[in-house]
Amino acid sequence: MSELWLDQVKWNNDGLVPAIAQDHKSGHILMVAWMNREALQLTVQEQRGIYWSRSRQKLWRKGEESGHVQQLHEIRLDCDGDVILLQVEQLGGIACHTGRASCFYSVLDGAHWIPVDPVLKEPGSIYKKSENPADE
Repeated sequence: MSELWLDQVKWNNDGLVPAIAQDHKSGHILMVAWMNREALQLTVQEQRGIYWSRSRQKLWRKGEESGHVQQLHEIRLDCDGDVILLQVEQLGGIACHTGRASCFYSVLDGAHWIPVDPVLKEPGSIYKKSENPADE
């Protein structure tokens, strides 16, 4: 397979591009993460969400510890070529390391962020060995 499609992505100075994970049925935004060239290529090959962990400086497959895998349905590139949109099926219904469906669970109310979405599963029961569940 030609790598021309990878060359058309505008990677930042660190060789990364932001990636938005969106539920392919509801359109609900699940999370935002970073991808490097290898993560994007592997996402296509394995048909699942694979990202670059900036804190661990390594690839991570979404759900590798939690089981909450993101099965890929479609990939889109924005008009500027600098943001990836992954349309996925979030297995287990939990995308956030806090045990919520989405990482976007707080709403601004005046000068305070108020969590409005429920915890579906306690993080302690999801993550057994992860040093940094924020990457999961």
